[in-house]
Amino acid sequence: MLNIALIGTWHVHFDGYARHAAGREDCRITALWDCEEGAGRAVAEKYGCDFIADYDELLKRKDVDAVMVCTSTDMHKDVIIKAANAGKHIFTEKVLCFNKADAVQVSQAVKNSGVKFCISFPWRSRGDFLWIKQAVDSGLIGKVNYIRMRNAHNGVTSGWLPETFFDKEKCGGGAMMDLGAHSMYFLNWIMGRPLKASSAFTNVRIDSVEDNAVTVLTYEGGAVGVSETAFVSEHCPFELEVVGDKGTILSGGFMDKTCYNTGDGWVFPKVLPSKPEPLDMWVDGILKGSEIPYTIEDAVSLSETMEMAYANII
Repeated sequence: MLNIALIGTWHVHFDGYARHAAGREDCRITALWDCEEGAGRAVAEKYGCDFIADYDELLKRKDVDAVMVCTSTDMHKDVIIKAANAGKHIFTEKVLCFNKADAVQVSQAVKNSGVKFCISFPWRSRGDFLWIKQAVDSGLIGKVNYIRMRNAHNGVTSGWLPETFFDKEKCGGGAMMDLGAHSMYFLNWIMGRPLKASSAFTNVRIDSVEDNAVTVLTYEGGAVGVSETAFVSEHCPFELEVVGDKGTILSGGFMDKTCYNTGDGWVFPKVLPSKPEPLDMWVDGILKGSEIPYTIEDAVSLSETMEMAYANII
């Protein structure tokens, strides 16, 4: 049985993670900490666990084996380092930190402690993306020279995204820092570390953070990557294109299909089975010793890429 403490209720995905963990027979929610005591106590009652007002005291509890971190991003560094030093396994929402230097400090604490760590990169569990990764690595389309992902939604225009996601101090940014993280970690997975980045961020409906954004990245060998995202896009399907010197892969679009063309017309392959959700892989990694593929190195890489994207905005 894995005893999990919920750390922060801020993130929009908090309730989904908490319900998922509570629904597993091998997990038990034992405690909750939140910097806002009123909100924290209400959520603790919902999940039938203890609310602990002092985070350091929570980490001393013997009935806490692991922590699920859903605080605002500006709190990640302190919260995660303390958890690692206390020997607690760690699951965290993205982005790890706003910059590489802070992320490296977190990484050192995690590695020194030996705890099991997982950052939530759910798109790397998708069967269609696993097939694309395999296809690129096998050389199906040759050497990749261009990759573009558009991942956008209507969270601002339709009013369902919480206003707390527009607080630059807590979030570090807007659409690119939040929703754009998916395309950023996907690009890193396919292409490796970018060399440079340049971004166009605009404000369509809100002024505090960008709600409409594009980042262009360059890689060794002349390859270009493009991350497009927004909180103000209506009826805008996800799109991915990966272009190599021998062919092209397309995914998403209005058909929501994956296909490729290497000279003999468009082929719709049978994609791979999806892997478990990151949360399940984390729990299984702790209890069963199985692989947790979304590592602290991946988390640092995402933070580094985001820092590059926000350092050069036109």
